[in-house]
Amino acid sequence: MDSTKLKRRGLMYVLSSPSGAGKTTITRALLKQNNDLTISISATTRSRRAGEVQAQDYYFVDIPEFNKMVDDGNMLEHAKVFGNYYGTPRQAVEEALANGRDVIFDIDWQGTQQLAEVARDDLVTLFILPPSSRELENRLRNRSKDTLETDTQIRDRMSKANDEMSHYSEYDYVLINEDIDKTIEQAQMILDAERLKRRRLVGLSDFVRGIKDGL
Repeated sequence: MDSTKLKRRGLMYVLSSPSGAGKTTITRALLKQNNDLTISISATTRSRRAGEVQAQDYYFVDIPEFNKMVDDGNMLEHAKVFGNYYGTPRQAVEEALANGRDVIFDIDWQGTQQLAEVARDDLVTLFILPPSSRELENRLRNRSKDTLETDTQIRDRMSKANDEMSHYSEYDYVLINEDIDKTIEQAQMILDAERLKRRRLVGLSDFVRGIKDGL
């Protein structure tokens, strides 16, 4: 077998963090840097916000349709967050992996646990921590100038952050986001290394056998 014909199975790259710790910025940077990386588009029951596009930002569905997707086994993971349901449709992800494309996920620890139950060999998980609680709150308050979130909503996010950060040890990698450019670089290095893992090469045994037979 020609080495150029070896195929690589794609991987699922999960980024989780408390709100405001930087995962969305990192995700966007990785998508820009990697042509063979695509983002998982979640289904959600929450209302569509101004400017959001169906099947581009989310698949917006009602609760009965969401529940049917879960019952039919068409979700890789799902969770309830801030009163709304979110989940990852199965088909698009599995097709991407089979075609050697990597899929990046912006989900919380609950979704990550569920993915680990159904596809651990395809999964790479990264948790992003803020440098301090004070810095996290500052970022949330600066962001609230655009999102118009209230003090009560910010306090709710800080409370949820404490719970989320308690799950850091469940992840393969942990980065502290003190400098966003450095953190993006480190996240890219993790992705590059994971792509090279032996178990992701499809047909490697046949390739090695071919070399041995030719000796």
